[in-house]
Amino acid sequence: MSDNVRARFPILSETAHGRPLVFLDSAASAQKPDCVIEAMSEAARHCYANIHRGLYDMSERTTQAYEAVRDDVARFLNAADRREIVFTKNSTEGLNLLAHSLGSQLRPGQAVLISALEHHANIVPWLMLRDRLGIELRVAPINADGDIDLAAYEELLGDGRVVLVSVTHMSNVLGTITPVKKLAELAHRHGAKVIVDGSQSIVHRRVDVQALGVDFFVFTGHKLYGPTGVGILWGRLPLLEEMPPFLGGGDMIRSVSFEKASWADAPHKFEAGTPAILEVLGLGAAIRFVEELGAEAIEAHERDLVAYARQVLEKTDGVSIMGNPVERGGVFSLQVEGAHPHDLAVLLDQQGIAIRAGQHCAEPLMQELGVQATARASFAIYTTRDEIDALAHGIERARALLA
Repeated sequence: MSDNVRARFPILSETAHGRPLVFLDSAASAQKPDCVIEAMSEAARHCYANIHRGLYDMSERTTQAYEAVRDDVARFLNAADRREIVFTKNSTEGLNLLAHSLGSQLRPGQAVLISALEHHANIVPWLMLRDRLGIELRVAPINADGDIDLAAYEELLGDGRVVLVSVTHMSNVLGTITPVKKLAELAHRHGAKVIVDGSQSIVHRRVDVQALGVDFFVFTGHKLYGPTGVGILWGRLPLLEEMPPFLGGGDMIRSVSFEKASWADAPHKFEAGTPAILEVLGLGAAIRFVEELGAEAIEAHERDLVAYARQVLEKTDGVSIMGNPVERGGVFSLQVEGAHPHDLAVLLDQQGIAIRAGQHCAEPLMQELGVQATARASFAIYTTRDEIDALAHGIERARALLA
């Protein structure tokens, strides 16, 4: 990406400990371009009101702007219908919504299948469902390279008891891009519906939910250069129409009495209460920004960074890259000889380099990999080759200090 793209992110001109900021923690939360900041500020300054309720001009204009973002998201995902787009708080809420609403239709003896790559957000809701309903939770293993073992995955589907498959599209630890279309084909062949956690993948590649052939897809706005507090659940409309609501309150009802309540149609029956209005408008600006850059340019930039990072990090003394998946997104988890990940992160921070250290909300995967924690560098559209060089040099300096 050009310097013009970096210039759109005001925070990248900041310094850390007196050094130019090298931000390599975008998998946790990406920085925000000027258009997102301005969209939220302009709405707050000039056209803010609650939506779907007011009959005055400002409320109606805010409602129109809010609902226009639903159209933006539908276009961005290639959804068949705008009613398939549900606004949530984040991916975690989207997955909890699905566990609650789809889980209400499950019974003991049935099973949910996830993978060993999952973030806690795609583990804990299913554990809670298992403990509440007595269903089985199955886990598809990964191979030594960090890819899902397809033979084992299909074997776990074989007895027909799996009714839901919920898998990541891209690991936030190993960067593994999972073969979601193939996973969905196998799951559907055995009668299971498919949920995809797209929290990481949505940032790095074009997502066409119809082409993927899945049933549900969730992502979060703050990783896609948008604000926190807003996420998306896409689901096939007939499935959403069958599902009960997750939360109760205002704006998700058709009518209420002290005896009973009836629900609004999808997607509104899943959107209880006053929503994150300004954040939704910010997400719309982020999506339009990403579309302006173009999926092909973003993917080409990512491929270049991943190839360059592998080349540089493999030559850096003491560095081991975790995993070697068939296809990797812009996430590298590292083990550095003689340096605990937490110590490394602190020493890199003193050089102006921001990485993540820890278990990355994927403790079971850490156990599978046989490590307590990793140091993780993750990339975005504003990441440069020079920043990858800075990371390598920073690791060398940190090792020298710890020697």
